[in-house]
Amino acid sequence: MAARQRGRGARGAFGGRGLKEDTSAGVHPSILKQARRSGQLNLSGRSLTEVPDTVWRINIDVPEEAKVVTLDNTEDRWWEQVELTKLILASNAITHLGDGLAQLPALTVLDIHDNRLASLPDALGELENLQKIDISRNQLHELPACIARLSNLVSLHAENNKLTQLCPEVVDCRKLEELDVSHNELEELPKYIGLLSCLFRLNVSNNNLSRLPPEIGAMNCLRYFDATHNRLTQLPEEFGCLRKLEQLYLRHNRLAYLPILHSCENLKELHLGNNAIMGITAEHLQHLGSITFLDLRDNKVVKLPEEIILLQGLERLDLTNNDISALPYALGTINSLKAVVLDGNPMKSIRRDIIMRGTVELKKYLRSRMEEPESAPTTVATNKKESVLPAAGDTQQNHDMHQFKAMDFGGQKCSEVPAELWETAMQAGVTNVNLSKNSFTQLPSNLILLEGTLTELNMGFNKISTLSPDIGLFPKLVFLDLRGNGMSSLPAEISSLQALRELTLSTNRFTEIPPPVYELKKLEILFMNENQVSTVDPAGVQRLGVLGTLDLQNNNISQVAPELGNCTSIKSLQLGGNPCRNPRPALIAKGTNAIMEYLRSRIIT
Repeated sequence: MAARQRGRGARGAFGGRGLKEDTSAGVHPSILKQARRSGQLNLSGRSLTEVPDTVWRINIDVPEEAKVVTLDNTEDRWWEQVELTKLILASNAITHLGDGLAQLPALTVLDIHDNRLASLPDALGELENLQKIDISRNQLHELPACIARLSNLVSLHAENNKLTQLCPEVVDCRKLEELDVSHNELEELPKYIGLLSCLFRLNVSNNNLSRLPPEIGAMNCLRYFDATHNRLTQLPEEFGCLRKLEQLYLRHNRLAYLPILHSCENLKELHLGNNAIMGITAEHLQHLGSITFLDLRDNKVVKLPEEIILLQGLERLDLTNNDISALPYALGTINSLKAVVLDGNPMKSIRRDIIMRGTVELKKYLRSRMEEPESAPTTVATNKKESVLPAAGDTQQNHDMHQFKAMDFGGQKCSEVPAELWETAMQAGVTNVNLSKNSFTQLPSNLILLEGTLTELNMGFNKISTLSPDIGLFPKLVFLDLRGNGMSSLPAEISSLQALRELTLSTNRFTEIPPPVYELKKLEILFMNENQVSTVDPAGVQRLGVLGTLDLQNNNISQVAPELGNCTSIKSLQLGGNPCRNPRPALIAKGTNAIMEYLRSRIIT
């Protein structure tokens, strides 16, 4: 009985002291109790300046619940405690860890990011089971050599520290798959970094690297490499051996030349912006067949080679701020190409108004300029008016329809299309129809023959005052031009065009952006210039999540709602020619970034 009382007394004294100390340190006994059950302890964001000793001894000290054993209370099941495998100490004010770390040999995850650590203890090397460690956002000047003993480490995050060098011992972590040492002060990488043969993600951005070791070419599993914001003047030729590389970020360096990436057949994204690259050659393009995004903005590129046609999977091409005066016509035949950005180039061979109409119109123009077989135009009579028009059986017309999948019936001043043309168009699987500058009052009834193939339709400059609901029957439409028709509204059925990326409603009588337009979730370009628009609905525009260009020039807008500034996808907002009082014309003249920043500053929170 006395022994039992002593046990209870000891428990009370120990529990009282322990509870008070642990609470003041930010760790309550109940948290430790739960950690013994789950094997995981999360102490993030508790303003800890040091790690309580109870944490290091969590699997050593006898838990409070074990000090009294009764037959009628087995609820705690303290004897089933598990070793700590995951410890999170993030977002505190911890300045050191100490050797107590060695008392947690079962740890597989250690997260101590966002603290004030200036060094790491040698005890870290005792954690042989450690697989993931996050020591980012501290004040570390170096990594300890004991890291070489972490033979099971697969993920190391050390970004946002003060590392001046990456210790050579890191290459002994042969199972490492992810390494992030970005935002440090590194001047070089370890010579034998190529020994990290399992590494698939390497981020060394925002450092002071002037060169990369040739051994980097031996990293056979590397899929993602980011060296943005460094001082690289060249890349080793061995870089072309990274056969599994999928994403390569080299923006904001000093590169003048790119090596031939002869084995990078899986490369999908190549970011070379903000360098000093003079050009990219045909030999480069021969090995980049999988590219979907090519970023060459802010370089010194003068010309693109005709071999750009080899990039048949290319979706986005950014050529902003280069010295390009012309584009290869073959660029227009890349069907996958969704966006070409040409701002800041001295373009001479292509009119600015064509460039401003967007990628679809630009590609159409480039295709039209390609060399075609010579043929004499045929004169036919339509509606008792003679006009120069390729007849249905004409060789050139058949050639265009079958090879370019395009039917051009523009500028004929007609109100209907010969039935033979529709039949040929259907057989050829035409995707592009131009009926602009005619006298149509409605969509041609035979247009329905192309329901399954039509992706581009130009009905500009006709006499369509009310658009037929039948427009909703063409779900594959990507480009629709309805300019110059005197329309004031659109049918609700236009919301069915869920593939539509570019819509031109210029030079009509709209007083607002038609509400059905807000349902076009893939719309990237909207031309509403030369109308009578007086207000813009920010909530509606915000629903257009990928809208990049919004042209509202020459309307009746006197003020723009500040909430439009929250539409962060918009990269080009044109407001010139409006009687705007807010924002002022002087601010509008500064461009989109200035307008959007001003609007956001006016939002009342």
